Amino acid sequence: MAELARKRPRRPVASQAEQRKVEAPGLPETRVLPFLEKRWRAVVVWLIAIATLRIVATYPVMSTTLDEPVTMACGLQYLAKHVYVYETQHPPLARAMAALGPYLDGTRPLGFPYKDREGLEVLYHGGHPQRTLILMRLGILPFFLLASLVVCFWARHHFGNAAAVVATGLFTMLPPVLAHAGLATLDMGLTACLAAAFYSLILWTEAPTWKRSLLLGVTAALATLTRFTALGYLPAAAVFALLSYLAVKRPDMRTVAALARERAAPFALAALTGALVIWAAYWFSFGKVPGWNLPLPAPEFFDGVRFAVRHNQAGHAAYLLGQVGSQGWWYYFPVALAVKTPIAFLLLLALGVYVCWKNRADSAYWLPWAFALGILLPAMTGRVNIGVRLILPVYVGFSIVAAMAVVRLAQWAHARKWAGIAAGLLVLWMAATGAIHHPDYLAYFNELAGSEPERVLVDSDLDWGQDTGRLARRLRELGVTEVSFGALGSLGSFFEVWPGLPRTKPINPVAPADGWTAVSLTTAKETQYGLYYQYSNLKPWYEYLEPKERVGSFLLYYLPPSAAPSDLASPGSAPRTR
Repeated sequence: MAELARKRPRRPVASQAEQRKVEAPGLPETRVLPFLEKRWRAVVVWLIAIATLRIVATYPVMSTTLDEPVTMACGLQYLAKHVYVYETQHPPLARAMAALGPYLDGTRPLGFPYKDREGLEVLYHGGHPQRTLILMRLGILPFFLLASLVVCFWARHHFGNAAAVVATGLFTMLPPVLAHAGLATLDMGLTACLAAAFYSLILWTEAPTWKRSLLLGVTAALATLTRFTALGYLPAAAVFALLSYLAVKRPDMRTVAALARERAAPFALAALTGALVIWAAYWFSFGKVPGWNLPLPAPEFFDGVRFAVRHNQAGHAAYLLGQVGSQGWWYYFPVALAVKTPIAFLLLLALGVYVCWKNRADSAYWLPWAFALGILLPAMTGRVNIGVRLILPVYVGFSIVAAMAVVRLAQWAHARKWAGIAAGLLVLWMAATGAIHHPDYLAYFNELAGSEPERVLVDSDLDWGQDTGRLARRLRELGVTEVSFGALGSLGSFFEVWPGLPRTKPINPVAPADGWTAVSLTTAKETQYGLYYQYSNLKPWYEYLEPKERVGSFLLYYLPPSAAPSDLASPGSAPRTR
């Protein structure tokens, strides 16, 4: 920051009075930045504590999401039986953390053959599913704490205490981060461990000591043990970081060769450490990898990688901007970031690009971009497009870049009064964004998405089953005794029973039903565009009606018993009320 301060523009001054008026430091420089520099530890602790309280406050409000029962089944099997066979496509670390609380509370596997059924039955078995769900979500909270600390220490390492505080604050105010930190799924685990691995790599390249080699090996292993996408993201980020070093330093081949020789043995130590940690996480198992007929240590690990690669090759049903497909879109994640990220943050990120470019001779300014692009670009080539959660770690790098913008605005304030005001307003806008949308962080969209964000994205970006409890409460208020209900996927019966919905019956998209109908926005898009149903390019009957109200991520319709099917527009014709 001292270097940045020395680069402030100077203006010609006609008199001492004018000089004092023009160049007198403002409040951001005289009070705010010095305070953050001096009290950074206390402020960071408070920021993380406030965010933690916000996350925990969502636990009793949000119903279980689609992936959480599966997380429970696989994690509990891992802890209780020391095997991991329900689903090897995802590694066990985050799942084990989610299942640890219920396990310590006395929950045990029930032995159902399929992971979906096992997860549901385990949640119900003790008679207190909400308590079990809260214990599961508490197991993911340490990952949020780790991610926040990585943001803090990485920013401080290169850009000073004030930048560390601002970066931590911005990261802990992002709705997507708060949303997935509050769910018992894999995504916050990947965010924390991948960021820790990359920061460990930065420290290791600066001084490849044996301690830092061990740290790099452990953190890289932990990242791999949260999601197998880390096997692509971390090397890609490392390559981008190396390219930035070569572009900035322009070393000759002799220097590069000498650096490589110096780091060969430490890197081998890191790789060996990582391999041992992964093998230990699979209980030092040894056997044949299914489909390969090849005996290897931790066969479940290699089987999981095999399934993950196959999943990406086959693709996954997804929705974007009125389109449906299973092979993905290269622009899916850029669109998701554009509408799921607060506009104030996007503006700071844009200014951060300028700050980084002005300091492009310093490789430290390239590293947050290397990390973010190492995640975003590989994801854009993939065929699994099911939510911004899959690239959630990009917000670690983005938060550091945005923090540079805030600090630079504060440093400009002595010469440009608007700069200090802009910095304060943008940070306040960020804070207000999360406060206004609490506790609905999962369904958050910025103003670019408009009033109907389901026209842009659904699934885990909007409607993942989290509002079923709210729907049940609203139906009870209305005195509803039976509802046609469209839930998510194969777990529909689970989403019906737990929150206390009235008696339910399935929706027939071609035959209107009298009375109340509750439609999940994800199901609506799936039905309309034929993702999982036998109807191709169908516009279901409820699309021709205005919903009575919107309950969270559900649309609630009512069709009086006297309304004949002829009162509705026939499928394929233009809607009458929209």
